[in-house]
Amino acid sequence: MGKDEHIENRRKKLIFRSGHRGTKEMDLIMGSFAQKYVPGFSEMELALYEDILQISDPDLYDWITGKQKVPANVMNSVLEKLLAHRVV
Repeated sequence: MGKDEHIENRRKKLIFRSGHRGTKEMDLIMGSFAQKYVPGFSEMELALYEDILQISDPDLYDWITGKQKVPANVMNSVLEKLLAHRVV
């Protein structure tokens, strides 16, 4: 498997995982975000997004809805994009 094929498979897995989080709200938010952004992410951005996917739904949801502030040690460029993302 070539490098490009490996990255494409990684992207497909991340998009799938994003739309299958466990709660309907997060499936919609993360799924639409992944479909819009993951295909254009660099390898570094993919790694940052994989880290975000490890965060629990309640924490992510509270950050996205503004109920809680994102801890500074967790904030990164991809999470900033996610926070600005709106489901249409």
